[in-house]
This record gives sequence, structure tokens and C-alpha cells, in this order.
Amino acid sequence: MENFFVWAGVAILALMLPILYRIVIGPTAIDRIVAGNVIGTKTAVLLIIIGMVFGRVEMFVDFALTYALLNFIGSLAAARFFDRVNPRKEFSNMEAEEPQE
Repeated sequence: MENFFVWAGVAILALMLPILYRIVIGPTAIDRIVAGNVIGTKTAVLLIIIGMVFGRVEMFVDFALTYALLNFIGSLAAARFFDRVNPRKEFSNMEAEEPQE
């Protein structure tokens, strides 16, 4: 049974590699934020799998929940930051305020 968890962990780790491409290439900041959030979620799952391998699931569940919470808060903070500094947002709001003829 331990081999199953090891191979599942290796598979999840391999699935993280294409997501790194999205973090590096982008093309937008929101794409990078979402890709980082996906990697954080997969890391939380990997922590649970590591707990299964070592037979200490209760300890690793606490780590995974803490990491997932920090990942979520970080994603919200980054999304809020990019929402405030997006110069195109102001331009699109100005276009919406123009009266229609």
C-alpha cells in the first residue's frame, strides 16, 4: 500500500511541472496567481500523502490545512493587489461612464 502513495505523490509532483510553465510564461498576472494557487493546493495534497507514507496522517493534516489556509489568503491578497494597480481597470471604468447617444 505504501508504494501506491509513493507513486501517487510522484504523479502529483509530475503534474506540477506544466503548471510551472504557466507561472513563468504568464501571460497575465492573474494566470500566474491561479497557477500558484494550483501548486499550493497540490502541495497540500502531497503533505497528506507524505503523512500516509510515514504513518502520521494526523500531524500532516494539520500542516496541510495550515498551508492551504496560507495559500488561500496569499491568493486573495495578490488578487486584491493586482485589482488595485491594474491601469486598464480605470480606463475601462471611464469608457463605461461615457453617455450613450
